[in-house]
Amino acid sequence: MKFKLPLLFIASFLFVAFAVPQKVEKRAYKEMVKYYGIENISKEVISIPQDLNQKTVAEFGNENLFKIMGSNNKLVGYGYIGNAPSKTATFDYLVLFDKDFAITHSKVLIYREEYGGEIGSKRWLKQFFGATPTSEEFVYNQNIIPISGATISVRSLTSEMNSLLKSIAILQKTKAL
Repeated sequence: MKFKLPLLFIASFLFVAFAVPQKVEKRAYKEMVKYYGIENISKEVISIPQDLNQKTVAEFGNENLFKIMGSNNKLVGYGYIGNAPSKTATFDYLVLFDKDFAITHSKVLIYREEYGGEIGSKRWLKQFFGATPTSEEFVYNQNIIPISGATISVRSLTSEMNSLLKSIAILQKTKAL
C-alpha cells in the first residue's frame, strides 16, 4: 500500500509530462482553422507502434501526429506538433502536410526565450514549404538562412524538420502511413 501512491503519482506525472500541453493544443487548433479556412476541423490521431517509433528519429506518440479532417469527415492533410530545444528552454511548433506529406505550413506556437523568436516569422519558415520525405536535407547556412541572435533555435528547428521528414519516410516505407 505504501508504494501504490508514489507509483500512481509518478505514472500520472509521466503521462502529463509527455502529452501535448493543452495551451499548445489550442494554439495548434487555431492555426489549423486559420490555415485551412474550415471552422470545424477535427483531428484523428495516428498511433505508431512503440517498436516502429523506436526506429524513427522523431518522436511519435501522445497524439502529436494526426490526420486533419474537414467537413464531411474529409481528409484535408496531416499535422505534427513537436517540441525543440533552444538555448535554455524549448519551443513548440506545428507542421502541416498535404495528403502526400509535403510540408504546406509551419508555425512556432510557443517560444520561451528572450532572443531568437525570429524563427517564428512566416518569411523564414517558408524555407521548409514543399519539402517531402524524399527531399534534399536542410543544411544550416546552405539552403537554410541563418538568423543573427537565433543560431541555436535555427539549427534546432532545421534538425527537427530533417528528423521529422526522415521519420515520415520510414513510416511510409513500412506502410504505417
